[in-house]
Amino acid sequence: MEIQRSFSPASTGKLYLVPTPIGNLEDVTIRQLHVYKAVDLIAAEDTRHTKMLLNRYHIHTPEISLHQHNYATRVPELIQKLKSGVTIAQSSDAGMPSISDPGHELVVACVKAHIPVIPLPGPTAGMTGLIASGLSPQPFYFYGFLDRKQHEQMDELKRLNHRRETMIIYEAPHRLKKTLKNMVKAFGESRRAVICRELTKRFEEFYRGTLAELYQWTASHQVRGEFVIIIDGNHAAHQIENAAQKLDNLTIDQQVDYFVKQGIKPNHAIKKVAKIHNLKRQDVYDHYHHIKKS
Repeated sequence: MEIQRSFSPASTGKLYLVPTPIGNLEDVTIRQLHVYKAVDLIAAEDTRHTKMLLNRYHIHTPEISLHQHNYATRVPELIQKLKSGVTIAQSSDAGMPSISDPGHELVVACVKAHIPVIPLPGPTAGMTGLIASGLSPQPFYFYGFLDRKQHEQMDELKRLNHRRETMIIYEAPHRLKKTLKNMVKAFGESRRAVICRELTKRFEEFYRGTLAELYQWTASHQVRGEFVIIIDGNHAAHQIENAAQKLDNLTIDQQVDYFVKQGIKPNHAIKKVAKIHNLKRQDVYDHYHHIKKS
């Protein structure tokens, strides 16, 4: 076991994970600015993008790039600098480092090299959209970006369809329409969802409705901006799971009778039991009526 005491003296430099505003440059904390000024180097996803933030607050700390295209060479370089005592702040273009953004590879390398990793709190698009969505904020399931390929994305969505938690998904504007169309296929037309557009920016908007309504909106409007999709959990799956637990000690025909006693028609009760156990409705029907006749 290893214990990291973030603010104790260290024989190496330290890596600070510094969130950046997701749109509004005023969403920065005093501590973040202090760290940017105090460190020796800033590892930025795009140095030009981060430079705008640094210029806004008159910070002149040197920058170096760190992104998915230069991990192989840049991470070992940064580790060597940290081992020599250099203190580094790592930031992505917007939001939390490592959350659908660069940073994780450097963190893993630091942990392996026993270099302290110190996270700072700050903005993240998923949490920002979730708390204003109107959907249940907890439990939630953060997924991030779906696969871009059609077949792989549909497989992902079919797996996500069984989740009971409110789901958080990121999507690019040019893929939003296609993704919502796939969500309608996987989750159904009536599932509630919220599209969060341009969070914290001047043109921030929330579109609340069913997945079918949101898809129709993308079909009739020009889609621009950055998007977070908040999707209601599958409450029906939760009800089925609870029902399965209650009926665990009953035979198939006893389970059908359980629902019939609650006022559900026999054929509907048979369909419900078949769905709970992933059985063919006809098999449950034949079994139930065979037992009743005998």
